[in-house]
Amino acid sequence: MQTARVLLPLMSMVLGLLALGAPARAAGSGSATLDAVQARGQLLCGVAGDTAGFSIADSQGVMHGIDADGCRALAAATLGDAAKVKFVPVTAQSRFTALQSGEVDVLIDETTWTLGREASLGLLFGVVNFYDGTGFLVKKSSGVTAAKQMDGATICVLPGTSTELAIADYFRLNNMKFTPIEIQDIQQIRGAFLSGRCDAYSTDASALAAFRFTLGDRAGDYLLLPDIISKEPLGPMVRKGDDKWFDIVRWTSYAQITAEEAGITSANIDSFASTNDPNIRRLLGLEGDLGKAMGLDNRWAYNVVKQVGNTGEVWARDITPLGVPRGINNLWTKGGLLYAPPMR
Repeated sequence: MQTARVLLPLMSMVLGLLALGAPARAAGSGSATLDAVQARGQLLCGVAGDTAGFSIADSQGVMHGIDADGCRALAAATLGDAAKVKFVPVTAQSRFTALQSGEVDVLIDETTWTLGREASLGLLFGVVNFYDGTGFLVKKSSGVTAAKQMDGATICVLPGTSTELAIADYFRLNNMKFTPIEIQDIQQIRGAFLSGRCDAYSTDASALAAFRFTLGDRAGDYLLLPDIISKEPLGPMVRKGDDKWFDIVRWTSYAQITAEEAGITSANIDSFASTNDPNIRRLLGLEGDLGKAMGLDNRWAYNVVKQVGNTGEVWARDITPLGVPRGINNLWTKGGLLYAPPMR
């Protein structure tokens, strides 16, 4: 009993101190990553930095591509300024470590969403920003017109990617053999393919199309085979355990889809200021507190669309010039897979 008399006041004191500490924790956004981004005044975004259409710098050092624009959209949502982003180049081998260690706040790097990655890396995929699949690029002079004609082929592939497993599964399923030529540097692996060191180059079909596009007058010498041998849903990754940051990354993409559905673009968005459509008013922060619920300004989605554009604008700017049809990456109302949950 004497011990209890001593312990009870001590426990009360500890609980009181914990209660006093509660307001300090509540003062933050509820997301350690968002707090760090806003305190820093800059988003650290992991990108490949070497793939046309996704993330590649021009002669002035300006990063272009659908992944780069995904980074800008997130900066616009969280900081109100799409320019407040630092692009951090990562490789297929370093990208997950960069995110796990906190070197970057988010990874938007043509990364395929798989069960194994989500289950074992301590990371989560926020949303799909590009529906893709593993393909093959060959020289037209080889006479190969289908993947099943490549029994015994040597195939250039980046190590540490889901493409490796997709190729192995496909050749095993079809009782075929191949020899992988693994090179970590993407420029070197492309050079190896062009020089004839391997019979085919395999990665996501969109990346192959982008690479062929960069060959200019020589593009016609190469054939992108019609076979797509795997599902490769690409999207941004975040660390597990920061649910509010996960929400922000996911809903930033959904905001752009919703804007396209509503016909709202970066050019006409201000004309919707007087709309009486409750869905659009919530999207643009004209009513409700959807932004506040995520620790953001209620005009977060307005900033995203105004400064970066809706999904259709991003596609037209970054992917259409490569000659890649939108296909399943179109809105669900146009035969595609893009579908955003209600913003209410």
